[in-house]
Amino acid sequence: MKIALCFIINYQHVLNKEDIWRKWIHFNKNIINVYFYYSDKTKIKSTWILEHTIPEEFIHPTSYFHVIPAYFSLFKYAMSHDIENTWFCLLTDSCCPIISPKKFKNLFLENYKKSIIKWKPAWWNVNLVRRANLVRIPCELHLANDPWFIIRREDIEVINHYFQRKPDAVKLICDGGVANESLFAIILKTYNRLSPDFVENSITHATDWSRMASSTSPYLFKEATKENTKFIEQSLKENPFVMFIRKVASEFPDDVLHKYLNFEEEEKEMKKKDFIRGVAFNLMVLFLMFSYYYYYFKYI
Repeated sequence: MKIALCFIINYQHVLNKEDIWRKWIHFNKNIINVYFYYSDKTKIKSTWILEHTIPEEFIHPTSYFHVIPAYFSLFKYAMSHDIENTWFCLLTDSCCPIISPKKFKNLFLENYKKSIIKWKPAWWNVNLVRRANLVRIPCELHLANDPWFIIRREDIEVINHYFQRKPDAVKLICDGGVANESLFAIILKTYNRLSPDFVENSITHATDWSRMASSTSPYLFKEATKENTKFIEQSLKENPFVMFIRKVASEFPDDVLHKYLNFEEEEKEMKKKDFIRGVAFNLMVLFLMFSYYYYYFKYI
């Protein structure tokens, strides 16, 4: 079983905390695959990002209001690229991990049979706000979901089935704009898969909407103020499935993030495992040499 980290980097074509991501991924590199969706490959300067971009035939025009094509291109490619991909984490250029690699791996092993998506009834007046065209679908489907979440392979297959069976319904919802904040809850509800048996109704990305950077964008963490660190710590305390934070600027202090990522302990544990493996290998070599010479001199 593996995890697909699916990034959308359409704007600046960078990853604000690339160094942290690369180090964090390294500790679980045997169970993580990385994929990048972009709009213009020529804008990408990072060789690491270029190594993990999806093929250009999977790239389609997207925008804030119409980002579903990016989601499903990432899903389609990642599902076929490695059939072991089990969890698909949707991420942006300003996301950053906020738990240790060890905790992330444990959460995966404990919850790989579920998607983790925060959903609830739509909070807006569907008669006045036409996002996702909810006013034109049944009331029981007037739902909203966080746009950045973790979804398991089986639920993507269910969603693909819905796309094939009801293309007109998908088009209607997508034409309303910001469909990525409703479509997934709608489809999973249609298939009776929003129950706790299939979906953990929880956030995966700590996001501060109380201090919005714009009318459509949450707060951007640039400085390690007391208020900002308090928000991070409170989010981790109150939400057991929080794994990432958005939005984090490139200038946010790395040393503050390291406090939550616990790289030092991870490195100690990795060195310990490497030492044990080294000892085991040397013992095996000594055993084989002893066995060889024992039988050699026994029958010479």
